[in-house]
Formats: sequence, structure tokens, C-alpha cells
Amino acid sequence: QVQLVESGGGLVHSGGSLNLSCVLSGFNWDQYAVGWFRQVPGKEREMLSCSISHYGATTYRDSAKGRFTVSEDKAKNTVYLKMTNLKVEDTGRYLCAAHLDGCGRGYGAWGQGTQVTVSS
Repeated sequence: QVQLVESGGGLVHSGGSLNLSCVLSGFNWDQYAVGWFRQVPGKEREMLSCSISHYGATTYRDSAKGRFTVSEDKAKNTVYLKMTNLKVEDTGRYLCAAHLDGCGRGYGAWGQGTQVTVSS
């Protein structure tokens, strides 16, 4: 059973940076797609990035391109989301997820999320 635990969120001023971590367990890098998502109350959950380690590929949402970077440490079973030049509109709960049929699709699991708040 895949389990995910995020950390690293917090309060940051506009223009600042944060590094989020997602520790995965019960997980096979070759089978799962790992995504970072943002949830804002009253809005649809957004997929910020999707990584398929098997292919060594990560795609990003347009609003994240150039500012967010995903990396992984397989020895630590951890995926990171480095966020720079943060904007107020980046505020939300950040979740990572691992699924078999693509990011957010099919069998998989979600973490509880970590809150990111960007102040002006």
C-alpha cells in the first residue's frame, strides 16, 4: 500500500522560496507516476507537475514552469518540489500523489498535504 507524507510548507513573502518534500512508502518508482497538486478551497484541484521516473520525464503546469522544479532521491524514497519566486496566488494546500495510470489517475494514493501561504 502506497503512503505519502508531505512536509516543508509554511508562510513566505511574495518572491520567496520553499522546498517541499514527499516521502513515499510501499512504492515502486518504475510503476507509478508522481504528481504535485495544489488545492485551494472552493477551486478545482490543480496538477502542478507530473513525473514518470521510468522515463525520466517531468511536465509542469504553465504557471509553474520556470519557477517550480521537481527532483527525486530514490535512496530516500523522496520527491521534492522546489518553488521559487512565489506569488500570492500560489497559496494553497500542496499534495503529492502516486498513481499507476498517470498522475492522479487509476489506483494510487494521496498524501495529506502541506499548507503554503504566500503573503504580499
